[in-house]
Amino acid sequence: MGNKMEQNIAKECLAYIDQSVSCYQAVETAAEKLNEAGFEEISEKASWKLEKGGAYYVKRGESSLIAFRLPKQDSAGYHVVATHSDSPSFKLKSQYELESSGYIRLNTEGYGGMIYATWFDRPLSLAGRVVYEDQGKLHSVNVNVDEDLLVIPSLAIHMNREVNKGVEWNPQVDLLPLMGGGDAKGYLEKKLLEFTGGKEILGKDLYLYVREKGRFAGADGTLLLSPRLDDLSCVYASLKAILTRKPKDYCSVCAVFNNEEVGSLTRQGAASTFLKDVLMRICYALGGSESEYLQLIADSFMISADNAHALHPAHPEKADPGNRPVLNGGIVIKHHGGQKYTTDAYTEGGMKSLCRQAQIPFQDYHNRSDVAGGSTLGNLAMAQAAIKAVDIGLPQLAMHSAVETAGSRDVEDLVKVLQVFCEK
Repeated sequence: MGNKMEQNIAKECLAYIDQSVSCYQAVETAAEKLNEAGFEEISEKASWKLEKGGAYYVKRGESSLIAFRLPKQDSAGYHVVATHSDSPSFKLKSQYELESSGYIRLNTEGYGGMIYATWFDRPLSLAGRVVYEDQGKLHSVNVNVDEDLLVIPSLAIHMNREVNKGVEWNPQVDLLPLMGGGDAKGYLEKKLLEFTGGKEILGKDLYLYVREKGRFAGADGTLLLSPRLDDLSCVYASLKAILTRKPKDYCSVCAVFNNEEVGSLTRQGAASTFLKDVLMRICYALGGSESEYLQLIADSFMISADNAHALHPAHPEKADPGNRPVLNGGIVIKHHGGQKYTTDAYTEGGMKSLCRQAQIPFQDYHNRSDVAGGSTLGNLAMAQAAIKAVDIGLPQLAMHSAVETAGSRDVEDLVKVLQVFCEK
């Protein structure tokens, strides 16, 4: 399949996604890679002592992370790549064990806008974090119940002859995962207590995840099938870029936010002060003033990287008649007249210039004029830090499905252009 670099990049991307079974593992795995590369972890609770040419990262809420490299000289501004760590799923409720008709099911609620039908009849498990108390202090520990624990069983066609004509599923009735018969009672609690050393669990953020691993598919392996391609493929590419390239004039920044799928309006979301706080503290730690910070912001650029809709082979009518991105056709620059995407003429031109420098193809995306479409990170983050920004992504099919489809060549293209950006 393809060239050797393309294959290696795509394999690395799938391996990262396989490890990142929730937003907490996505950030944990990213931090491990940064540590291996010599990045220094710093805390929002401490004063920052930064050195020119240094590499650092800071986490918020254990589910968002901002890494940055400083140039060896005074920075001209910030080059930011923004992505998100979360994906649509089902979140476990507080009192989660339900007994019914001799079965044990788990009580969940939707997180983000998933395609319900794609979650049926797949091996599932739970991952996230739990919080417990030890010697008067609260501790958070990441959790992955690494076994085929759950399934959401379909209703047999014999009991619903209209199933292939369209069904409206009730998430409180049809979508609760099955853990087993009556003997499964208490099983999950025992598994979770293994992560706390037997100490009482005081809080939890646990999400269902699909147990299937990402894989190559299609003729000559040109397709990628994987859970959480939106947006962990972009997280991977931004990490790869900052890990492998050092900046010349600009401070390169890799920002991974949580909660994009539910609106970003949290302390660790793109609409929070996290990015602004970090950029401001970088400036101040290097001896700059508020006025100098604003000067840096004025000469900064942000790439908001969140995947885009590719033309669907069965439904070309759903795409704009003139702007129709396809898999393996290059990265997608996203536009919206109502500014749900932040791209304007200047940032579009800047992004296309970067693509030409990286020698990669690019495509444009617009919604049909009679379709509302979705939104993403860029316009939310720039409301806090007023940086010129462009919205891009990898073209993909089945966005928000339990398993999504993308092009293997596009991942390499995204890495290449972000590497050029991080070297500036």
